[in-house]
Amino acid sequence: MKYTDYYAALGVERGASADEIKKAYRRLAQKYHPDVSKEPGAEARFKEIGEAWQTLKDPEKRAAYDELGSRPQGEEFRPPPGWGRAQGGHSDGEAFQFDNMDFADLFARFGGAAGGARAGSSRGRGGIPGQDFEVPVQISIEDAFGGTTLSLNLSMPEYDAQGVPRRVPHTVKARIAPGAVDGQRLRLPGKGGKGFNGGRDGDLYLDITLKPHALYRATGHDLYLDLPLAPWEAALGATVRVPTLAGAVNLKVPPGASSGQKLRLTGRGLPMPRGGAGDQFAVLQIVVPPANERERALYEELKKASTFNPRPWPEDQESGS
Repeated sequence: MKYTDYYAALGVERGASADEIKKAYRRLAQKYHPDVSKEPGAEARFKEIGEAWQTLKDPEKRAAYDELGSRPQGEEFRPPPGWGRAQGGHSDGEAFQFDNMDFADLFARFGGAAGGARAGSSRGRGGIPGQDFEVPVQISIEDAFGGTTLSLNLSMPEYDAQGVPRRVPHTVKARIAPGAVDGQRLRLPGKGGKGFNGGRDGDLYLDITLKPHALYRATGHDLYLDLPLAPWEAALGATVRVPTLAGAVNLKVPPGASSGQKLRLTGRGLPMPRGGAGDQFAVLQIVVPPANERERALYEELKKASTFNPRPWPEDQESGS
């Protein structure tokens, strides 16, 4: 089989911490996800990143991988006799049948064997649990508000009658309830790789991110929207129509409003799992329109009549002394 440098695939050092590996995986998986990436070769790169993550996130698999040492990318090799026994995996050639599997399947089988021994499955000792998968998914803010169902096309390992893993395409339907937030991790029990010889099926984990939106920014269950105001609306106050995910509402802007001020629309954010919802904040942005001759004259009159100083610092600070 050919050696694959999983650390290089994630762009981290061999001594990287588990947190550094996780951050690198999430960043790269989001960048190269075939559903959103325009990078050349995104699908192959996404698969490479996923395989590296599946091994390096598991302490036992990572220890077994490190035991192989560092080799040139793509070098043909065979694990040495007794490889992996310290981590509890089946390391003999007969159990792994090295010549009939690729590098990724080697570690899928290794982790399954170790996991089966720990689990003590009631469905048969020696059963191999299916592999867990972690997949980044992007949904729109509208889908986070109302919920959605995703159809995921995944390649998962299944074991043949001899226990050799083969990758098989699967379509998984995943229901995301209303109120999903950026960074949420959703577990789908039994939706991962198929178990072998009575081993349980693996789990599927969805790492949810929200797509950028033309109007809204999400922070947890709260939404933020920039609300442009004319100078006279900010000065005199106004009632303006503001879009929300549940429909436009009237918002009263108090007189003397300033740019950057936040006005709260209670309960107009994303739903919460146990009822209620976050809030929506209108962030005021004062927009000065191009002035015609009449408007410029009015501005001049206002300038002469007003004593307002928008820069209240001492005069010596203005001169730079």
